[in-house]
Amino acid sequence: MSTEILIIDDNAEIRLILQEILSDSGYKTRLAANYNQALREIDKKLPDVAVIDVKLDKSDNDGIELLNHLKLKDKDIPVIIISGHANIEMAIKSLKSGAFEFIQKPFDKERLVNFINRAVENIKLKNENKSLRSKLFHSFDLVGLSQNVISIKDQINKLALSDSRILITGPTGSGKELIARKIHKKSKRSQNPFIILNGALLDVKKYEEELFGEEKIDGSISYGALEKASGGFLLIDEVTEIPLETQSKILRVVIDQKFKRINGNHDIKVDVRIVCSSSKDILSEIKYGNFREDLFHRLNVFNVNIEPLSSRIEDIPVLTDYFITEICKNYNRREFKIEDKNYLLNYSWPGNVRELRNLVERIVILDSDNNSEKIMNIIKESLSKSSEDKFSITDNLSFPLREARENFEKEYLTTQLKKFGGNISKTAKFVGMERSALHRKLKLLGVKDLN
Repeated sequence: MSTEILIIDDNAEIRLILQEILSDSGYKTRLAANYNQALREIDKKLPDVAVIDVKLDKSDNDGIELLNHLKLKDKDIPVIIISGHANIEMAIKSLKSGAFEFIQKPFDKERLVNFINRAVENIKLKNENKSLRSKLFHSFDLVGLSQNVISIKDQINKLALSDSRILITGPTGSGKELIARKIHKKSKRSQNPFIILNGALLDVKKYEEELFGEEKIDGSISYGALEKASGGFLLIDEVTEIPLETQSKILRVVIDQKFKRINGNHDIKVDVRIVCSSSKDILSEIKYGNFREDLFHRLNVFNVNIEPLSSRIEDIPVLTDYFITEICKNYNRREFKIEDKNYLLNYSWPGNVRELRNLVERIVILDSDNNSEKIMNIIKESLSKSSEDKFSITDNLSFPLREARENFEKEYLTTQLKKFGGNISKTAKFVGMERSALHRKLKLLGVKDLN
């Protein structure tokens, strides 16, 4: 499919010159002669690249407004701004608004084509990267045999039918974003945006700008996450990291279903489903005064909690095989087997499912010949760097021998029980004990029946 360039200029002669230059270079073109016509063309179908005159028929900076409109729809679309009344201030303004390049009329043909070629290469590269990331992430499913995962799958199906707010809790790397995406995918909003606002990564001073957007002195608009997510989902990741002052404003949005941009005077109505996630204990954050209790109750209409991977050991073999299949497929590699999964089962997985997925991807990249010994070396080296062995003997050095032995036996047998889904017979066979003897040992150690 040929690359399509949208040319927006109120001068008919300039439009035709640009069309001829770009057509001769092998590009398909569409034309717009004024602001409203340009809006219709953009809304009808997004171009691969846009060439926009800075001044059309609506205002002195309506070209910049169109640039902002395009960036709201897809921030990666390259936009080349052209102007017959150029100055340094105008160039800086357009580049700050996200223009790929700024060029002054009359323009040199070769320079223009060079800009277009670079813009096309830029968007192709971004699209390839987005496609790969999307393929790697969105192809993944919520996989597991644990009761926790089975319950969450049922919750996803039910929550997809409603528009209620959701709070997803669980440790870092456990799959909170994946759960939110699965709900979005199954919901009536699935064709509308899924926008993420990561509370943990933002500069404290930029929370409100990122969330509400800003109306700038020069008349340009910076759109926030609430508007970008219009009609769709807004995932506020690590919601407890948001400052208290901003929390109160989010509460008003939730209650009133409207907000004002920074420096704005007009209310903007909200049609967005808010989903929040947190790896912290929110009730503790409320207790210590870090999170508003009233906002918590507004956001926590439904709670989905995903447990750490170390608490659902039965999911580890299933997830490992699943990631091997999916990641090998994405890298066009032959599948391999991990012959001895005990090392994986006995590891504490502080990074949860994300750490397991990264480990499998590391094996796929580093081992090209499916060598079992090399695979085990990669596993041992990777996991030993991440954390100490779960059963490290140094943990018990401060206890008397008998107590240390009991601690180890209790932890060891609890782990083996989880590995076999609470099945006493299978656990007894694996650890080399009679079934009745294992029962007695578990009772003595105070280990509860997992069933």
